Amino acid sequence: MTNNVPTSVQPLFEKFNSDQLELANRTVMAPMTRGFSPGGVPNEEVAAYYRRRAENHVGLIVTEGTGIGHPASVSGENIPLFYGEEALQGWENVVKEVHEAGGKIAPQLWHVGMTRNEGDLPNPEAAAVGPSGLNLDGEKINEPLTTEEVEDLVEAYAAAAGHAKRIGFDAIEIHGAHGYLIDQFFWEQTNKRSDRFGGDLVGRTQFAVEIVEACRREVGPDFPIIFRFSQWKMNDFQAKLVETSEELEQFLNPLVEAGVDIFHCSTRRFWEPEFEGSDLNLAGWTKKITGKPVISVGSVGLDGVFTSFTSTETSSLDGLMEKLKNDEFDLVAIGRSLLHDPAWVKKVEEGRSDELKPFDKEALGKLY
Repeated sequence: MTNNVPTSVQPLFEKFNSDQLELANRTVMAPMTRGFSPGGVPNEEVAAYYRRRAENHVGLIVTEGTGIGHPASVSGENIPLFYGEEALQGWENVVKEVHEAGGKIAPQLWHVGMTRNEGDLPNPEAAAVGPSGLNLDGEKINEPLTTEEVEDLVEAYAAAAGHAKRIGFDAIEIHGAHGYLIDQFFWEQTNKRSDRFGGDLVGRTQFAVEIVEACRREVGPDFPIIFRFSQWKMNDFQAKLVETSEELEQFLNPLVEAGVDIFHCSTRRFWEPEFEGSDLNLAGWTKKITGKPVISVGSVGLDGVFTSFTSTETSSLDGLMEKLKNDEFDLVAIGRSLLHDPAWVKKVEEGRSDELKPFDKEALGKLY
């Protein structure tokens, strides 16, 4: 930490040390799908995009979602993949660039599940898959995954974790949020299974549990596994996996036992309390329940929620600092603010908040 950090934002620039991970500060680049990897291969432009954030003092970069080795893992020919020699070479170059700039980086391992539309590239013949063949509205689209197919998916996540460690990443993040495949197993509306991967709230965590366990076997005891989850879904911002802190505990305990090191708790507005009777947000409750380090996220530095993707103005960080100072969470993921301004963290660190730029949705169309 530089000695000249303004007092008002000092909590953001303290070092982070956990058993598995050390970071220069508390900032995380949130994973944001960009779709600038032709044929699923991250190129020099993508590497330079991530390097710019490392050069400007982002503590940990979490990449955009990357497709695990399954034909229906992504929707779109320019979404990066995390399997195949060419794509993995591309990621190895990204890691090299980020490390040269002094940064740390984790890939987000992703499968979109039933949100994939029929005929989507890169594999138009591949059908969308999910626990019960239901889309996010609960409509039946195709047949449920067989137990064997679910187990194959678990192994595909583990293989991706092994690739990440081999090519030099500092951690992995497993994407279990927002209504994608793992979250479709979590959610009662999309998981109607009666085998070990379904049933009650704890039963519905089993797919994620086996993924975390398989990844852990692949990467060993000291490699950080981050797990991202959310209540809300892309089609339903009011959706809930759990209604109470007691249910959240039932949901989290199996994931802790499976080997999650850090939880990334996705909310649309970090300042909103998760349950009545407490000011704690989802990250705050997760830390209180598990004792694990947590990442909070949701419209940091902006006055509008990201899911509208409209233009927004910058906003004060005072409320965020208060929660960080109170030890409600350990790390802060920044999304749109970093999307169009690679130097956002450095500007905050140097007291140049007057130079922070408002977000404009046109920023989605290029790599700043």
